This record gives sequence, C-alpha cells and structure tokens, in this order.
Amino acid sequence: MRKFLILAAAGFVTGFAGHAFAHDMGMMEARPTVAQATPSAPNTIDINNFDFGPKVITVPVGTTITWINHDDEPHTVVSSANPRIFRSEALDTTDKFSFTFDKVGTYAYFCSIHPQMTGTVVVK
Repeated sequence: MRKFLILAAAGFVTGFAGHAFAHDMGMMEARPTVAQATPSAPNTIDINNFDFGPKVITVPVGTTITWINHDDEPHTVVSSANPRIFRSEALDTTDKFSFTFDKVGTYAYFCSIHPQMTGTVVVK
C-alpha cells in the first residue's frame, strides 16, 4: 500500500509540473469563453439580425441618435414621414448614421431595403 501511495504522489507531482510547464510555455489548450453582449451606448440604436434595437427610444429635444449596422447585410434608416425628415445611405457592416432631433414629436422610420424593419424615436 505504501508503494502505491508513493507512486500515486509521484504521478500527481509529475502531472502538476507538466501542467505548470505547459502553462509557462503558452502551450495550454484554449478554453472557450462566453461572449457577453455589450450594452449599447446611450442614444444608440443597433441594427442586428434584421431588426432595430431598441424598437422605440424616447429622448429629449436636441438629442443625436446614432444607428450602427452590426449585420453582414446593408441597411438604411429612412424617416416614414412625407417628405422624409432623414434618410441614410446604405450602411455596410459597422457603418453609422446619426441624426439630431430638434423638435418634439414621434418619428417612425424603416429600412428601405428591408421594409419589415421598423422603429420609432419619441422626442419630448
């Protein structure tokens, strides 16, 4: 029994030393990490998975809203009003569009490429 305990202890120490060596040499296996969603900056609307988020945002007069496209597909941000109050060019991945809301009101908008994508900015 004593011989078994000595051999087991030697194996543990060898294994631990090998682990420490591998770690020091940068040879450790990469462990997967869980990606956490980063909260949006204030007054930012994210375009993600063919959706605007948040769908409705309420801001005070004089606020600049920035839309950021996180999709691999291009999108636009177009006022639903006639005449149009704002209209972006096609936004590729990571492109941004900003507009300053200087009047009280409710501003509906959509993506002219994917009209099912809609959102609203409420200015008080």
